[in-house]
Amino acid sequence: MDNLKLPKFNIVNIAENEHDFQIRVETNSPPLDCPHCGCVANLYKHDNREQLCMDLPIHGKRVGLLIRRQRYRCRDCNKTFWERLDHTINEKRSCTNRLLSYIEKQSIKRTFTSISEDVGLNEKTIRNIFRDYINRLEERLRFETPTWLGIDEIHIIKPRCVLTNIEERTLLDILPNRNKETVVRYLSRLPNKARITYVTMDMWQPYRDAVKAALPKATIIVDKFHVVRMANQALETIRKQLREGLSPKERRGLMHDRFTLLKRHKELTEMDKITLDLWTKNHPSLGIAYDLKESYFDIWDCDSRQKAYLEYHDWKAKIPKELQSAFEPLTKAMTNWEQEIFAYFDHRITNAYTESLNSLIRVVNRLGRGYSFDALRAKILFTEGLQKERKPKYQKRDFLGDLDRYDMNYPAFDRMPPVGVIREDGELLGIDISTLIDRLEKGEL
Repeated sequence: MDNLKLPKFNIVNIAENEHDFQIRVETNSPPLDCPHCGCVANLYKHDNREQLCMDLPIHGKRVGLLIRRQRYRCRDCNKTFWERLDHTINEKRSCTNRLLSYIEKQSIKRTFTSISEDVGLNEKTIRNIFRDYINRLEERLRFETPTWLGIDEIHIIKPRCVLTNIEERTLLDILPNRNKETVVRYLSRLPNKARITYVTMDMWQPYRDAVKAALPKATIIVDKFHVVRMANQALETIRKQLREGLSPKERRGLMHDRFTLLKRHKELTEMDKITLDLWTKNHPSLGIAYDLKESYFDIWDCDSRQKAYLEYHDWKAKIPKELQSAFEPLTKAMTNWEQEIFAYFDHRITNAYTESLNSLIRVVNRLGRGYSFDALRAKILFTEGLQKERKPKYQKRDFLGDLDRYDMNYPAFDRMPPVGVIREDGELLGIDISTLIDRLEKGEL
């Protein structure tokens, strides 16, 4: 430990206990001029003090630098000043610059508490270092504004708004909440926001209001997944109502067979069909509900908006009075969001990454214990290797000369750069969702 690799300091002595090192140091480069008046070589030592700053851990032990810091007085202007340490020490955080850099990188990978225990700074300081670091990263990181914007949600401690690039299947950002004001603020600050042509979302009123306020020319399309699943929810409601009159054995059977009821008819196995026939013959209302669910799904195969609209209203008229309450959430949503739901048949855009987001939700919830929302968001947005880049365009460029003069069998030909590819950085498109999930599941974040 003779060499701390801090060239501006000399080691005076070293003390050690079970958990820590304390290294007493002093500066070896006294100031040459007065910072107040600029006078050169007319300084004298006034007094000194000891200042504790933390440094990188050594051999698993925390390291405190006890710096003997000198104060000087200028004979010309009679003002005093402390010798500068900013070449090595971050006085705001009471640590070395190299420890500060270490904490910044670790704060995205680990909990603040674990870092605090390792380096000897309190958790509040670690949190403040993290906040400053993320603010700097936020200023530098800019994703391309998409043409197809997806707005969804994810549950990290509580519901959060998720913004995605649908075409590229990338994550753009995760907002702290899903309030209208928060979403409007984000959308309004997007560069080139006028390029957003389509916005898909679930049926959350603040999202619709936010898009109409910030992107008035964009077409809103309710994500098909969020609509059709309501038909399954209606069937589930009827199944749960039915089980109240069953024996305990029949209840267990109906619970087990719920997955058969939720399957599309074309996906049923022969055994599934037998099971379904048994339940629907004994309980006709369940059979009617299943057929309604299936015919509602079929509407989404229509090849035009007008046809889908007519088929929906025919379907709605066939719902028996005794089942209307179960299907009411669906029919009410179809009324309240009619324009946005039927827009799907003009522009068949969906949040195709929904299943991926569901996987992400499960993984993040599992790993999220001990992390704040800000820390989890930073892990997702700023971890190296997750950002997806647009490949540069192929351009005709004669930088190799006449290719006919090259021997294609010549070994060096294999090492040549591809013809016409311009070596330049592509635009960042967001966080690749598949890569993110893969890294999370492998425990690499």
